[in-house]
Amino acid sequence: MASTATLTPQDQAAAPGPRPPAKRLSVTALVPAHNEEEGLGDTLESLLHQTDPFDEIIVVDDCSTDRTGDVARSYGVTVVRPERNRGSKAKAQNYGLPHVRTDLVLPVDADTLLAPDYVELVKAPFQEENVAIAAGCVQTRFDDTATERGRCIEYLFGFHFQRPIQNAANSPVVCSGCCSAFRTDELRRFGGFPERTIVEDMDYTWSKQIEGRRAVYVGDAVAWAADPSDLTYLRKQVWRWMAGFFQNVRIHSKDMAFHKPLLLLWILIACWDIVTAPLWYFMPFFLIFVLHQDVGTTMMWWLGFEMVLMWLPLIYAIRRRHLSWLRILRNFPFVYMNKAVNVFYAWKALLVELIGVPLKLTQGLVTYEKGRA
Repeated sequence: MASTATLTPQDQAAAPGPRPPAKRLSVTALVPAHNEEEGLGDTLESLLHQTDPFDEIIVVDDCSTDRTGDVARSYGVTVVRPERNRGSKAKAQNYGLPHVRTDLVLPVDADTLLAPDYVELVKAPFQEENVAIAAGCVQTRFDDTATERGRCIEYLFGFHFQRPIQNAANSPVVCSGCCSAFRTDELRRFGGFPERTIVEDMDYTWSKQIEGRRAVYVGDAVAWAADPSDLTYLRKQVWRWMAGFFQNVRIHSKDMAFHKPLLLLWILIACWDIVTAPLWYFMPFFLIFVLHQDVGTTMMWWLGFEMVLMWLPLIYAIRRRHLSWLRILRNFPFVYMNKAVNVFYAWKALLVELIGVPLKLTQGLVTYEKGRA
């Protein structure tokens, strides 16, 4: 006759059983807006139609001179307005932060649309206590102009090649500021959205990982951002992004080396790409006109390598997002115009922020300019 085993209280506690239900985390959308009456309505529509609804939506009308505040109030959301223009997105968000009463805060740019399941998906990683920040996959809303078409390809490449690899290594380089979610209390203890650099999203992403906290990329959560529609605004945006990148390199590199070396590895790879990019694009001309190599053979090998590098991630992105092949083929040539702008301002930022600032030759970039009219 079989004996009956008696479980001790310790055994009972360790025995497998149904998992406790996930804790519901409340979340507030925080929308900084300066003269955004034209596109704000579409953004608010996307925020109001989430499968997991926001508990509150707060628009920071940063002293707009148009009808931004009226548009926001017409949607029944909370509107707060500082006594003077705050001068940057981070400062506008920090003005709105004391009004947030939820577990999470999700800043959304006033020209960005969230997919209906965005909140549901981006909240999931926060069930893990060590996650401090999470963000989804950003794609372009429009591809009508040359700069928008180039950015479409840049985003598809970055968010379907670089970002997943970084996330798999637990070292995302940035959680995009247009649609990242944060733990509210932790953000407040940090002092709010960082204002010491011109790109608060990268600053906070690096700072938290250096502290031992996690940043998470949620590839299934999709947001669509409005990008610069001409070269004037592309130049402003890229200069801000590149200057901010090297500001963060200057501030965080030493701490990363000791506390987050894998993140530092990605940063060093990015710096190497910046330094060597002019050499890569100049190489065919050097081989042809200096070393007198065969034009056809040289261009075949150079273009072949370039196409393989670019198109493998793009093919994956097209299939995953169910995109039109014709659309991507049409947009592809314009990525090289954007790359030229990126290289120019990356080198400018390297010289200004990593050399000029330490030598006290310049104060670096401190004025925030939007990359869009």
